[in-house]
Amino acid sequence: MTRVALYARYSDDKQSAASIEDQFLICREQAKSEGWHVIGSYKDAAISGASVILRPGIQALVQDAQMGRFDVLLAEALDRVSRDQADVATLYKHLQFAGVKIVTLAEGEVSELHVGLKGTMNALFLKDLAKKTHRGLRGRVEKGKSGGGLCYGYDVVRRFSSEGEAVHGERSINAVEAEVVRQVFRQFANGLSPQAIARRLNEAGIPAPTGTLWTSTTIRGHAKRGTGLLNNELYIGKLVWNRLRYLKNPQTGKRVSRINPQSEWIVTDVPDLRIVDEELWQAAKARQEDIAVQYAGVIEATRAAHNKLNRTRRPRSLLSGLVYCGCCGGSYTLRGQGRFACSNHIDTRSC
Repeated sequence: MTRVALYARYSDDKQSAASIEDQFLICREQAKSEGWHVIGSYKDAAISGASVILRPGIQALVQDAQMGRFDVLLAEALDRVSRDQADVATLYKHLQFAGVKIVTLAEGEVSELHVGLKGTMNALFLKDLAKKTHRGLRGRVEKGKSGGGLCYGYDVVRRFSSEGEAVHGERSINAVEAEVVRQVFRQFANGLSPQAIARRLNEAGIPAPTGTLWTSTTIRGHAKRGTGLLNNELYIGKLVWNRLRYLKNPQTGKRVSRINPQSEWIVTDVPDLRIVDEELWQAAKARQEDIAVQYAGVIEATRAAHNKLNRTRRPRSLLSGLVYCGCCGGSYTLRGQGRFACSNHIDTRSC
């Protein structure tokens, strides 16, 4: 009897978890009608179809296929497996080598023709969807509304329009968090380092934007990328959007940010959302510039060293990702030649 494995996926929070069970239900009915024996099922919940690299369900499926545990992979449609053309082709080759057929309810038995044509169509669909989403977000930002995400110091305004539809992108100032933002700016302008400020906030029991502990990078961020509290122009009533674009690293499947040309940035004045006055903002910027000048040589040398290491693809340490602190459970990282230390102790002093 033909052994079949089922695969189902739903992409994001807009779809219900019941979608996976619905996919399994119709796949089981198809397997029954074909007289196939279902030996197992694999699923990926709330994960995009743009890459298979980071999907545990697909990874487990490929491993079991290589071990000869099933003969057919059955899914609702090819785009449930992946919308990435290269990933579909690679998966198809792996399963072909393992002697496993891909069958979907929408396309039937998948061949090279399906992989090429359907893969191209799915890639075009993703590109078109991204353009439409980008266009919609730009229109929202130009009206002074958030393009997504929630900055520290603000609350989401939940209300409905006169037509009864939810209004998205509106924010209001959170008075408690706004005072913390001003406190951070004052302390930095007065000479405290981001690490010292983070330590004070943690000692005072003030939660970070993530709800955990503050770190120096949360405050310092990256000036050119506009990240970190000290670089967020929304605090002076300027909504900056499209500063960054994101590309998928084909080796890891993870998104990597790139800075867009300043001519492509969308800047909208939102004076009602201003938290930091101009004098305090300029004082913080002046100190950032002084630090950049003071440590220009060190920064340049560090960047050069990092670029050199990246070019040579520095190998991971033998214990990378395997050593954890016995006190707090935090990860241990290399801190110097042959020395490991608790990251929580170094970064947040919480251990």
